Amino acid sequence: MESCDAVVPFTLLWSLFRTGGSSPSPASSCSDDAGSRFLRDYVARLTNAFLWFALISVTLLLARKLAQLVRLWTLGKRIPGPPAPSFFGHSKFFSSIGSGGNFTGYLAKLHAEYGPIVRLWLGPTQLLVSVRETSMIEEVLIKAGDKLPLTRRAFRLAFGRSGLFASSFEEVQRRRESLAICLNGKLLERATTVAPKVVKCFMGRIDSIMAKGVLDSRSISQHIAFSLFGTTLFGDAFLAWSDATIYEEILMLIAKDACFWASYNVPPVWRRGFWRYQSLCKKAKQLTQDIIQHCKSYYNSEHNSSCDKTSYATRNARAGGTNLLDDKISSKFLFEELEGLLISEDGQCGDMVGVMFHGCLATASLIWSILTRLSFYPEVQEKIYSEIYRVQKGASNPDIYCVKNMHFLLATVYESSRLSPGGSLLQRCSVKCDLNLETGITVPAGAIIVVPLQLVHSDKSIWGKDACLFNPNRFFSKALCRRYSHAVGEPDSVSVTSLKGTSHDFQESEETSSRFNEPSKSTFLSFGSGARACVGQEFAILGISTFLAALLQEYEVRTQAGPDNSPRPAAEDFVLNYLPNTNFVFVKRNKS
Repeated sequence: MESCDAVVPFTLLWSLFRTGGSSPSPASSCSDDAGSRFLRDYVARLTNAFLWFALISVTLLLARKLAQLVRLWTLGKRIPGPPAPSFFGHSKFFSSIGSGGNFTGYLAKLHAEYGPIVRLWLGPTQLLVSVRETSMIEEVLIKAGDKLPLTRRAFRLAFGRSGLFASSFEEVQRRRESLAICLNGKLLERATTVAPKVVKCFMGRIDSIMAKGVLDSRSISQHIAFSLFGTTLFGDAFLAWSDATIYEEILMLIAKDACFWASYNVPPVWRRGFWRYQSLCKKAKQLTQDIIQHCKSYYNSEHNSSCDKTSYATRNARAGGTNLLDDKISSKFLFEELEGLLISEDGQCGDMVGVMFHGCLATASLIWSILTRLSFYPEVQEKIYSEIYRVQKGASNPDIYCVKNMHFLLATVYESSRLSPGGSLLQRCSVKCDLNLETGITVPAGAIIVVPLQLVHSDKSIWGKDACLFNPNRFFSKALCRRYSHAVGEPDSVSVTSLKGTSHDFQESEETSSRFNEPSKSTFLSFGSGARACVGQEFAILGISTFLAALLQEYEVRTQAGPDNSPRPAAEDFVLNYLPNTNFVFVKRNKS
């Protein structure tokens, strides 16, 4: 008798596609056994092959990670800096810094000991490199155009897949160029027309805000920034939008928790707070779609009620409107198809929410710094008011503020931004490539590169001996500074009468214009520098200056002093002064 192995074709196709008979014969029984053994053997071999492939892939991945880690350690050792106290680096030290320490002061000591570039190990796989010297900063910011991956995760978790806030500079370069054209073009022109409307609307809300007891400087600055930025983007319809207050509150709540939830490598779906955060983000996107739809309805109804048959975009420009959604701007800005934007849950809607989110935060910080210092120094206010009066008196249209000719106002804005930048550290990284500096130092790819803004902005070799003091006159040439020889510093060292603005102070307008110097981009880093510099710097400076001109022409900003009767901050040797969160009072000017 033949064995089963001899009578059964040992092929996979035969075992899968053979037809069954009427009653099993001994030969068919042998065939079934052989087919079952073959299938079991085939599955076992396939499983082993898959496991071997997975093992080799994981091994190669780990080997690559290990090679990158060894390279990080090798290049990191060549950068000057303190040794890591443990395997976990300075992580415990940074935890104590976050609970009340002074990181800027610590970096100042390290730079004094190790030189203009210092490395710190945050952990076995995290390297922080701090750069202080001006020429090195300029080189690093030009070569390092990427941002930390945490930034992308934070925006993606909050607003969906956004093409504007990616970590890689190559991914966002085209959109940044489009945004720069929009912000510094037609929107910049329109920003100067909305300031008086925002001032009028904002002052109308002051009484209701005071009734709620929320008239502190940060809340006021937040309301102003939100109204100013929203009105510039969406037009007059934004001021009439009933959900504007809710939108503002939601964006601020998202800003508070964005980095915290993005710090998780895996979304913490097991935490209840995470789902509350996600519901806030979803609501923010819904409100963004609502305001876009509200703008369309608002201007369409305005168009239908008008007898003028000109196009909507032409009428809006003629009326001085600031709608972002007209055809000319939308083709250059963030969304190319408005109808698709209203349907999409992520994508371009995420870009729009992100612009509103980031713009409001940055603008609020600068407005808070300016208003607080103006309230501390009424003599500076008087000088600005005199300048506004002089410039507007000679203007052909008094309703349009020529802030480019208000040099002392611009100097005050720059000086406030210098002393209180948006953050203490300017962060960059190079995700893919190492940075080979001209000094011979190589910063490995993936390292966190920081520029301590407070150290650069308080450098006495750059800004003078009074670098830690508030002095708008530092942006004027030496000849003019001798004419206005006062420096706004500590209360005991300032002569109030020397700062009083008079008509005589601004008689020589041509001389003042030729003497004003805008800050150098290599030393003034409040808006960043290099490849990833803020595209809205000019938009923010001129837009905020126009708002201040409209505000200070009608009101004085005063501070309610605290219990110690000394609201002015004290300057320190290596750290710029931090401003307290004071209460504002707006007093109507008596122009009689």
